[in-house]
Amino acid sequence: MKTMLAFLLAIGIQTVSAQGIIWKIDPVHSNVEFTVVHMVISEVSGHYKEFTATMIQGKDDLSGSTLDVTIKAASISTDNDTRDNHLRSADFFDVTKYPDLTFKSTSFEKTGENEYRITGDLTIHGIIKPVTLDAKYLGQIKDSKGTVYAGFKAIGRVNRYDYNLKWNRSLDAGGLLISENVDISLNVKMIRQ
Repeated sequence: MKTMLAFLLAIGIQTVSAQGIIWKIDPVHSNVEFTVVHMVISEVSGHYKEFTATMIQGKDDLSGSTLDVTIKAASISTDNDTRDNHLRSADFFDVTKYPDLTFKSTSFEKTGENEYRITGDLTIHGIIKPVTLDAKYLGQIKDSKGTVYAGFKAIGRVNRYDYNLKWNRSLDAGGLLISENVDISLNVKMIRQ
């Protein structure tokens, strides 16, 4: 029995090591933020309070890695309850029907010193579209307990109309209440598993 258990554990260890180094997000020291133009002349920003992410490191230089992110749509916050409830409604994210926003990378390319282009499938409102993030690796540090952390910052732009989030209003002065494009920013601290 002990021999069988040791064998099964060894197989599991080999499977994990064959995948690469696994990193999990530290949600307490990370954030997922967005900015959208409002009434043509100003910007409104917000963030999500609940999210998870796993990165499996490919090579030493991080190229070939994979990244999976899940964001709870209902955790959206713009520091305004009325606006947040509208964003959760069927006019926008319809969080009851579509509770998660997900990103699954399809490529992770090194483009310069500590710079990467991460392309993947972003699912919002049940619609999947390719999105590219420009990412910067901020380095690693080990704490007194031996835990290793890595820092990243990534930015990108999403057209919300691509995901059927088309609610809007025309302004008397011209233009629309809310822009089509949404800028996204991720400041992430990952923990090596």
